[in-house]
Amino acid sequence: MRAGTAGQVVRYTLLVLLGLLFLSPLVFMVVTSFKTRGDAGGIPPSWIPDPFSTQAYESILTARGTPVLRWFANSLVAALANSALVVGTAAMAAYALARMEFRGRGLVFGAIIATLFVPPVILIIPNYLVVGELGWLNTLAAVIVPTAASAFGVFFLRQFFLSIPAELEEAARLDGANAWQIFLRVLLPLSRPALATLALLALLTNWNDFLWPVYVLFSPEMQTLPAGLSTLQSANAVRYDLLMAGAVIASVPVLVLFAFLQRFIIEGVSRSGLKG
Repeated sequence: MRAGTAGQVVRYTLLVLLGLLFLSPLVFMVVTSFKTRGDAGGIPPSWIPDPFSTQAYESILTARGTPVLRWFANSLVAALANSALVVGTAAMAAYALARMEFRGRGLVFGAIIATLFVPPVILIIPNYLVVGELGWLNTLAAVIVPTAASAFGVFFLRQFFLSIPAELEEAARLDGANAWQIFLRVLLPLSRPALATLALLALLTNWNDFLWPVYVLFSPEMQTLPAGLSTLQSANAVRYDLLMAGAVIASVPVLVLFAFLQRFIIEGVSRSGLKG
């Protein structure tokens, strides 16, 4: 009993220390954002703002050359729209590959999975040419549509759909439901954890994307938050208080979403690996 108790104490102590290690950069980011300009660049760095100041947030939110609120709104619209498109396209493709019998199904699924091995940076030039031909340059459509088809989303939802008993669909089919009705009224309601997980992953990917928006968004008012904050960093290389304030603004929505969707994420990831 004593050996078991001692082992649990050691285990939880290590977990607490590991948690503090991962949280320390986030805590230091928040603390630094509430420091004055001089205190933020002080050596050695301090963990307590002295004095406590909101000057960095006031500066970054009111400066004319850094429309952070506009960048935030652009990122939010682009991430939500892209997430909805990713979930919609991936769900329909995954349902067809998981439940429908047709010639070449395995080949199609293999081709989709093969695209996961293609580095995204290779597609920048072709995507740029397509977006330019469509007249979407310097518009939010350029950062919403090109990544709407997600190979990972198809694979992830297909694995989840395979874990749902086929008897439920057969019962619905006996009641007169067609394939579309089964998809909407049976599969999707049962797949809420997986859909929420994929939606959050797609939102995070679009929200944190830096390279692609830099190529296709030109005017300052059309920038997304990561691309906009990069200009802030180049213009204020030593203003750590401003940089940390911008990082906090970019992090808050992600942390809030994860806090609300954590239960669905854990369930979706765990159930997606039950059946291959």
